[in-house]
Amino acid sequence: MPTTTIAGRQIDVDAEGFLTKPEQWDEELAQTLAANIGITMTDAHWVPIHFLRKDFETQKETATLRRVSTVGGIPVKDLFALFPGKPAKKMSYIAGLQKPKGCV
Repeated sequence: MPTTTIAGRQIDVDAEGFLTKPEQWDEELAQTLAANIGITMTDAHWVPIHFLRKDFETQKETATLRRVSTVGGIPVKDLFALFPGKPAKKMSYIAGLQKPKGCV
């Protein structure tokens, strides 16, 4: 399992850079991960990130974009505005989780 140094810490990641140990995540790390992909975190960005983290605790897998929208109550267009291009992939990366199933 590869490791990398992010925010001055050794972090376990997969081949695409996603954390493999969600327990290594914290908000400081999330800020750095977001900056790595060109996103400046705002209060609006934290809402889906915190939803993903909380949902992961109960579901044991990363929520899809559809789940974030329907269960989390965040419109898909807002998610695309906050995380342009591939919102599910970007949100899960910042949240320190694996990509959702079916995400390319």
